[in-house]
Amino acid sequence: MEDGLDRGGSKDLRRLHPALAFLRPYRAQVVYASIALVVTAGATLSLGQGIRLVIDSGFASGDADVLVNSLSLFAAFVLILTIGTFVRFYFVSWVGERISADIRTAVYSHLVHLHPGFFESNAPSEIQSRITTDTTLLQTVIGSSVSIALRNILMFIGGVILLFITNAKLSLIVLASVPFVVIPVILFGRRVRKLSRTSQDRLADVGSYAGESLRHIKIVQSFNHQQADEVAFANRVDQAFHVSVQRIRQRSFLVAIVMLLVFGAVATMLWVGGQDVLAGQTSAGELAAFIFYAFIVAGSVGAISEVLSDLQRAAGATERLVELLESPSEITEISAPKPLRSDNVGLSFVDVSFSYPTRPDEQVLHNVSFKTEPGEMLALVGPSGAGKSTIFDLIERFYDPTAGHVEVNGTDITQLKLQDLRQTVGFVPQDPVLFAGTLRDNLVYANPHATDAEIAQALQLAYAEQFVADLASGLDTKVGEGGVGLSGGQRQRLAIARALLSKPAVLLLDEATSALDAESENHIRLSIDGLKGRMTILVIAHRLSTVRQADRILVLESGRVVGSGSHDQLLNSSALYARFAQMQFAA
Repeated sequence: MEDGLDRGGSKDLRRLHPALAFLRPYRAQVVYASIALVVTAGATLSLGQGIRLVIDSGFASGDADVLVNSLSLFAAFVLILTIGTFVRFYFVSWVGERISADIRTAVYSHLVHLHPGFFESNAPSEIQSRITTDTTLLQTVIGSSVSIALRNILMFIGGVILLFITNAKLSLIVLASVPFVVIPVILFGRRVRKLSRTSQDRLADVGSYAGESLRHIKIVQSFNHQQADEVAFANRVDQAFHVSVQRIRQRSFLVAIVMLLVFGAVATMLWVGGQDVLAGQTSAGELAAFIFYAFIVAGSVGAISEVLSDLQRAAGATERLVELLESPSEITEISAPKPLRSDNVGLSFVDVSFSYPTRPDEQVLHNVSFKTEPGEMLALVGPSGAGKSTIFDLIERFYDPTAGHVEVNGTDITQLKLQDLRQTVGFVPQDPVLFAGTLRDNLVYANPHATDAEIAQALQLAYAEQFVADLASGLDTKVGEGGVGLSGGQRQRLAIARALLSKPAVLLLDEATSALDAESENHIRLSIDGLKGRMTILVIAHRLSTVRQADRILVLESGRVVGSGSHDQLLNSSALYARFAQMQFAA
């Protein structure tokens, strides 16, 4: 995937085909819009004949009744045009909005099932931009530009035919002037499109810089970096402004030259046509109708050239969205998965080796093997980068091992349904993640059907009931994005309560007490003691109190298991563990 800053188009309009496939469920609305489109185009072209009748039969006859009849016919054309325009605009806009919503839903539904490794090599901010910006562009094109293009194609064809029917000689003058108008449009149009792409790149820089600094506002203010960021942001804004000015200058030249050439051609046509009217070779009404059709044809050419640029941009947007829709997940499920018991779950790692997809040459785990019995508590200790968190990733099958396999109750987890596997696991990350919303929303995230009694029990086990009760709105308190309204310890206790609400058979605790004060940690330790035997618990910890709770301790170094046993056993058998106990645990 590209970096996402290039919002350019694609000359191959066939790439719009996947987006048009979303039209199929709405054929009826497309038919209504198409009928209205033909009617409005026909009514617009008929206005020229209405103008001719009003001038030649109404004004020239001097008869008031004839004038009234001519104006009545003209008014009928206008009424049909008005009704048809309403129907066309409504249904075309409705279809555009509906398809845009369907594409957003389809892309998001696909993304949330992709393996986490996909989001390591593809920036979530770029993906978010595709879901919003690119689908909005498609909505504009499908809900407006396509309709405008079809309407103007009909107007152009009908206008050219009526031009020759009305006055062949003047029509040849119009055709002769076309190259002088089209050539500047093509030359300047290319430069404008190139500058438009560069302008969008610079605007993307502006948005990216602003988003990053505002997301980390505490760091910005902590280091008094506001002025430096203001200068850097202003530079990016100025760059975007200067590129936009260049684009505007080129577009202004294009508009001015086209207007000069068009009105020059119109003046020539009026002079020749006026001579014919004075000589009696054509009527004033025919000349007026011809001028009307000439403007219709010229306007259609201009509109089609504008729409073509929009269609090219939409083709590029479609290509980017389809790339997301067709991105495969490296975690696949078999067609007939084996059933999984949700209680008494034991885990086994059998000669597991692993490298992250983004770092295939760097092996994180080397032939790791161990087994946990149902209800056992196993602690994982070791230096940073030893592979502890990677073991948790493999248990939840966020990745598959590059060698060996992970088993649950003796069954390779690749033979299980992902939903069943992850439903048995409760996970508490080292950096607890809370979503914008209320405390209740975050707690029931793991179990939408949890009762108030179950929520209260989970809060009690996580030693969170007191601080929740002290909040003015209790469980209905808004926590803000990322839980910014809570302390680190409060977020961590809520994350533990959320994991417990899922009623897991396996509980994974990744430094789950690292942000807690001594009193809270003691309560969590007592809670873990109460959970021992009821579920299999794996805990990554550096604190002596948590590690000594475990039935067994696994020592890892450089992706290898270098020790296994109880605290007392490892003090004597593992030099690494003894050193860690002295340096980190013995606080």
